[in-house]
Formats: sequence, C-alpha cells, structure tokens
Amino acid sequence: MTDTATPTTTAKDWASDQEVRWCPGCGDYSILTAVRMLMPELGTTRENTVFLSGIGCAARFPYYMNSYGLHSIHGRAPAVATGLAVTRPDLDVWVVTGDGDALSIGGNHLIHALRRNVNITILLFNNQIYGLTKGQYSPTSEQGKVTKSTPFGSLETPFNPISLALGAEATFVARTHDMDRKHMQETFRRAHAHKGAAFVEIYQNCNVFNDGAFEKITSKDARPDQLIPLVHGQPIRFGADLQHGVVLDPDGRVRVVEVADVGESSLLVHDEKRDDPGLAFQLSRLARGPYEPTPIGVFRAVEHTEYGAAMSRQLLEANERKGPGDLTALLASGGTWTVEA
Repeated sequence: MTDTATPTTTAKDWASDQEVRWCPGCGDYSILTAVRMLMPELGTTRENTVFLSGIGCAARFPYYMNSYGLHSIHGRAPAVATGLAVTRPDLDVWVVTGDGDALSIGGNHLIHALRRNVNITILLFNNQIYGLTKGQYSPTSEQGKVTKSTPFGSLETPFNPISLALGAEATFVARTHDMDRKHMQETFRRAHAHKGAAFVEIYQNCNVFNDGAFEKITSKDARPDQLIPLVHGQPIRFGADLQHGVVLDPDGRVRVVEVADVGESSLLVHDEKRDDPGLAFQLSRLARGPYEPTPIGVFRAVEHTEYGAAMSRQLLEANERKGPGDLTALLASGGTWTVEA
C-alpha cells in the first residue's frame, strides 16, 4: 500500500536558499518567520503550496519560501491567484501584498477576488507607506501625512482595509500585527483553513520610512489597553484587568465603555459567524486610527459557496446539457472574414 501521508517538514524546510533582503529591523522579517514556522503544522506540502505577490517590499516574500511562487505585476496578484485557484483547486494559494500594491492600482482586483469568494489566503502587509519606492504616502496613510509626494500633507481620507474587505463581502476577515508571532500564526492558521477568500491585515512596521506607525497600540506596554481581542462567543473586553469593554448602542453603533459602569451583561458578545457583515463593519470603525483602542482578531468567518467549486459545477452541468463543445465550429460561426494578401 502506498503511503500518502503528508511528509513531515520543519521551518527550515520551508526556507529557500535566497538571502532575505529587507531593511534591518523591518517587520517583514517577523511575518516571514511566523509563516515559515507555521507551514509544517498546516498539513500541506511545499509542492502543493504557491505564494503569489505583486510589487513592493512585501512582494519579495515568494523568493524566501521554499515552495512554488510567482512575483507578478503591480496590484495583479489577486487576479493571477484567481486563475490559479480556479484551475488548480488542489493547491494552497497564498497572496502576499502591501497596502500600496493591494489598495491602489490593485484595488479592483482585490475587491473582486473577495466578493467572488475565491479560495485564496491574502496577507496584506499594512505599513501605511510606500516603502520600496522610498516613502511616498499610500492609500492607508493618515490624513495630513507629510511625505516626498505630499510635502504639504495628504488631503485624502485613508482606506480602512478591514472595512473595505467587509464591504466587499469577504467571508473571512481578520487583523493581526508583526509584534505578536503567536497571534499571527493563529490568525494565519484560521485563514488557511477557511474555504473561500480569507483576508488578513497585518500591521507591519516600516522602520525606515514610517517608523512607529503602530507603536501607540502594538508596543508591549500599550497592548493591554489598546488592543481589543475579538473572541467568538465571548463578551468583548480588554485591559490589564479586563476593565474596558465594548457595547452596542440602540442606534447600532459600537463604543468603548468601562465595565464597572455598565455591567458585564451589557457588553457586546462577539459573533464572527453572523452572516450580515454590518456589525463586524461597525467594529472595524471603532478606532479612527492606530492610536485608539483597536479590535484585533477575526471579524468575520462565514461559509459561502467557493467560486472555483461553483464554476466547476456550472461547467459540468453545461456539458451534461449540451455535450462537449466544438471549438472549430465556434470559431467559424457567425460573421467571418477572409483576409487576402
């Protein structure tokens, strides 16, 4: 009998022979380590795993993973990944992208991959800046951001990636950060296990062009009072002594309160499986920026029809109704022209 068990691997097996070349101290190193350490636990193989990227610092990721990979073009990784995932459902398809790559030139590709519920896992490295091209403002840069491309300050309202993903009806939406490897790995594990489009925003520090962008909420001292863990089925509480909480007001808005003032029974119980994304969207808007108490974890995790499976069924049904197609007849049908030399 042939042994079909998944071969045992280690984090070292998932590391390629390429020298990792990011700026010293970049948060990308932490994310790469977390992914490499997690891969042996996922029950997959390097031969069935593909990492795709676009352009930017994060886009170097496929070079550093000892698996299949493709460094595609700016913003198009979700489109390339869609084609691969639909035609090769046996593969684990990961997309690694940045806030500029995914939310600027790649915005349409991202939202359509999410709304279609393509079976891919998207890791969005958000450092609120263009790092590779040396520090221009990005779609997630805060209003008033002074950069080389906005010397008088950005006039634009930034994207909230979680809100955007929920608005596109993504079936799995989560947030983590590069200062907590355990939290990253658990979030990535859940995203990988999800059947459909999984979107994970990662707060990632660019220590050269936007150092400390998330320090007010992700530093070790700040985390207890600034990061709000979302745990399915549990009241939303946070703080060193769980003294803070989140309530849902009658008008449908969520806000931070002191538990002692309202009582635990008044707290909002997190429901990531709620099919309507409206409440998850409200949670994504709780913080105006990474300087206020900010939800972290899984916002939404629901089961909808996966795009590739639906397409396969549709093609099979069409073939059963009409029989196999004739490409030659199709090309010669309707209006045709003969071009003479």
